[in-house]
Amino acid sequence: MKNDYLLISAVDMAFETGGSEPFVALKDVNLSIDKGEVISIIGHSGCGKSTVMNIVGGLLQATKGGVILEGKEVNTPGPDRAIVFQNHSLLPWLTVYENIALAVNKVFRKSKSKAERDQWIRHNLNLVRMDHAADKYPNEISGGMKQRVGIARALAMEPKVLLMDEPFGALDALTRAHLQDSLMEIQKDLGNTIIMITHDVDEAVLLSDRIVMMTNGPAATIGEVLKIDLERPRLRLELADDPQYNHYRAEVLKFLHDRHALPSAA
Repeated sequence: MKNDYLLISAVDMAFETGGSEPFVALKDVNLSIDKGEVISIIGHSGCGKSTVMNIVGGLLQATKGGVILEGKEVNTPGPDRAIVFQNHSLLPWLTVYENIALAVNKVFRKSKSKAERDQWIRHNLNLVRMDHAADKYPNEISGGMKQRVGIARALAMEPKVLLMDEPFGALDALTRAHLQDSLMEIQKDLGNTIIMITHDVDEAVLLSDRIVMMTNGPAATIGEVLKIDLERPRLRLELADDPQYNHYRAEVLKFLHDRHALPSAA
């Protein structure tokens, strides 16, 4: 794998509050991510996880420092970085197919014919096992299905980096587990670079190559980075009794507990 495929370099983020001093959300955040790597960002509420993701996504511009993707600075949103939010954000007046077509037509109108775009939309629906629901509207499918469509829409843009902001946080445990397994299968086949925010320690250990643990805000930064050296494919039932898996899980829990008990340590 190549180093510095995605580089977050010396990032500070401050927000004007209307008072005399701005609110410093992030301070000196540095992270190098390899192509095809799956990174989870975890930490207590208010530690700047979503702010980091929004800067990588180009939705926010860092006060200092910046993000470089394949040698080019990131300043604005672009199809090379697709975001999947906890809220599926599907347009309710469009069918499942039409929601994905909206993204595909925007990105590929000049490079793919109408027939090729149709085939590509259906291919991505099939990836998330939602081809049977192409003509349904969002209010006709479950929450888990909506998230599958959101993931399909993001993948259909062929992004270099897939950004996921607690994508399974609002789902029941069984649906969440199914979607985690689907994501691992898709990532194995496509080799996407993924950055995912999560509050779920088990999810982070199961899915990630590395877990980035944030200190508490304000002026949050990266406290520790834990490499997850577990073979893939990863089967959750087998990992439940795996001592290495449980060691990683305990490491993350200890970090979170220590930060909660001693917020001044941030």
